[in-house]
Amino acid sequence: MIDRLQTLLKEAKETIQAVGDLKALEEIRVKYLGKSGLVTEFMKGLGQVPAEKRPEMGKACNDVKNEIAGLLDAKKEAFENQGGSASPLDWDPTLPGRRLPWGKLHPLTAVQKEICDIFKGFGFDLAQGPDVESDYYNFLALNFPPDHPARDAQDTFYLKKDILMRTHTSPIQIHVMEKLKPPHKFVAPGRVYRHEAIDATHHHLFHQVEGFLVDEGVHFGHLKGILDSFIKKFFGSHIKTRFRPSFFPFTEPSAEMDISCVFCDGKGCRICKQSGWVEMMGCGMIDPAVFKNCGIDSEKWSGFAFGMGVERVAMFKYDIDDIRLFYQNDLRFLKQF
Repeated sequence: MIDRLQTLLKEAKETIQAVGDLKALEEIRVKYLGKSGLVTEFMKGLGQVPAEKRPEMGKACNDVKNEIAGLLDAKKEAFENQGGSASPLDWDPTLPGRRLPWGKLHPLTAVQKEICDIFKGFGFDLAQGPDVESDYYNFLALNFPPDHPARDAQDTFYLKKDILMRTHTSPIQIHVMEKLKPPHKFVAPGRVYRHEAIDATHHHLFHQVEGFLVDEGVHFGHLKGILDSFIKKFFGSHIKTRFRPSFFPFTEPSAEMDISCVFCDGKGCRICKQSGWVEMMGCGMIDPAVFKNCGIDSEKWSGFAFGMGVERVAMFKYDIDDIRLFYQNDLRFLKQF
């Protein structure tokens, strides 16, 4: 009987070694070790063996059973490490792989990058600042008096008395001008936060791109030239610009820059309220009081600053009428870009 067991073991080894996949390996396990398997049936016949030889035969049966089980486990592990096939070359490596879908930038990220790249082409460097600011950097250093309406809690998210979520990217100006000596030429993108009700044109979280330039002899003509060149590069050479007087605490004089309506090409439509113009950004010459707060001599240095909302620019670029679409993660919307 021991000779028959050894023959059974030899056959099992050869069969396991030649098996080609996990399914066939499972069939071999059932053949030898299943409820009606060859080794199992052999062990059931031990009752017919004389009592004096039964211990020896029982040990031999267990040894064969354990060895076959070990061979099966080792082969199964080898298959799993190779992805379930007998050899890593069972597949054709010359066949093209499966194409994975291309990822895309979110439209706001793409527009912000395009804005910054244009200004980098004009020689501007990139600057960044913290989302959480002190009252000093967000308001006081930018010449906001203590009673300015923008300080109202309805507009600003205060974390505690003098700490808040920045309401604009303009504080980056102060950080840069405090740390570096002029001249300065920076563009600063970032998130900003305001306590506003969400609707088609307003959100409590949005993005801005701030820009500022400080040098000797800088005047309003330089500001107009830079911004007009930016608009023509971004929207096209046919787009016109105009500047209207306005007021910002940190610039003097201040202006709002309008562009000819990108939807009707300045002819008049519902978007521009038949005027042919849409508001694009605020800008102006940096107020001497801001220079003073940063320790810069306003008699020697002058400069300008501007800021635009990325969502607003993206809505003009892609003809989108609801700012909420940018934040809903709707693939039907995002796949269009």
